[in-house]
Formats: sequence, structure tokens, C-alpha cells
Amino acid sequence: MKRIRFSVDYPAELVHPLHRQIVEATPITRAELLTWSPTADATTLLWCDGDRDATERVIEGIDSLLARSFVEDTDGTYAFLRQADYEFPQAVLDLVAGANVIFLPPVVFLDTGAVRFEAVGETAALSAFHEELSAVGTPTIERVRPFERTPSPSRLTDRQREALDAAVSVGYYRVPREGTISDIAATIDCSTSTAGELVRKAESAVLTHFVETR
Repeated sequence: MKRIRFSVDYPAELVHPLHRQIVEATPITRAELLTWSPTADATTLLWCDGDRDATERVIEGIDSLLARSFVEDTDGTYAFLRQADYEFPQAVLDLVAGANVIFLPPVVFLDTGAVRFEAVGETAALSAFHEELSAVGTPTIERVRPFERTPSPSRLTDRQREALDAAVSVGYYRVPREGTISDIAATIDCSTSTAGELVRKAESAVLTHFVETR
């Protein structure tokens, strides 16, 4: 099983109205379709990298909107939407419905005009999907990797998790920093060099996963 991150540019007639707003008319540079329901009333949870006012201006481009609510966070705004339909072009819906692959959230709309998403499946099925996607847009394969059931941070060893817990408890990640590697070593009863190695490996796994999934 492979996991592929695609980026695709659709022709103007296949661009979702929300995405068109991001590209043309608002300060939003990134919107993530985090989850959606399979029900007749198209219910979605969206996140935008802007404040509530900017997010509302993006949402105004959705003609089928029935209800909305917003929660502003430190780095963006969540929008809970209920629509009469998803407003994706039929060609895109047919492509998704007919694909023998699984799509992983989020679907990311970028101000560059690209749509980014990940798909999981057997090599032959992914190749067939790529060919069909090429018939409706201009896709780019950004990354290919084996599919894993669990994300990388869950593969931390117990000792690495213990080191991270200790790092937080002694203030190693506070600003300004209060704790040291020596403090971590004392907390988990190991040498300073061992504590430093445990923290570095744990940080590498967590941060690599964060960057890849963003």
C-alpha cells in the first residue's frame, strides 16, 4: 500500500467557488476541508488561516450555504458549515466516486490555485487514479511513501516519551528556557548524553510528522 500526496490545478470551470474566493478576493492563503459528512445535507468542518472576518468573506462564495458557525483560534478560524450540496463539479465528484483508492483528510485549498490531498491504495489503483486525474486537471505528485496505520509520533519508544514528558515538566520548552538536558537526565535517571539523544530522536519524529501532515 502506498500513500501519495497530490497537488492539482483544475481549469477555471472546475474550481470550487470557495477556492475561487481564496485565489481572487481574500487575505486567506490556505483553507483545509477537515471533515465532511456523507449525508444529503452537506455538513463540513473547514479551517482557514485568517481571522473570522476574512473567513466569512470566503464562505460568502458558497451559494448553497444553509447555516454556518465560526470559532476563531490563535492561528486561524474554524467554520462549521451546512450546505444544500458540496458544489464540487460533477467531473470531480465522478472521479472521486469511481476511484479505487481512499482519500485522507484534509483537502487543502491554496491561494496558488492548487488543491492538495492524499490518497492511499495499491500501486496500480493509484496509477489509474493519477491517469484519470490528469484528464480533468494538471496533477503533481509531491510525495510517495508507504502507508502506515499509525502516525510516526506513536512510534516513539517508551523511553523517548518519558524523556519528552520530563523535558516539559522541567521547563525545557518554556520561553525563556528554564530546564536543561541535565535536568531531564536527572528526572529519568540516565546520563546527560543519553537524555540528549532521547530528546533529539523524539523531537525528530514529532516535528517530521508535523511538517509532513501540514
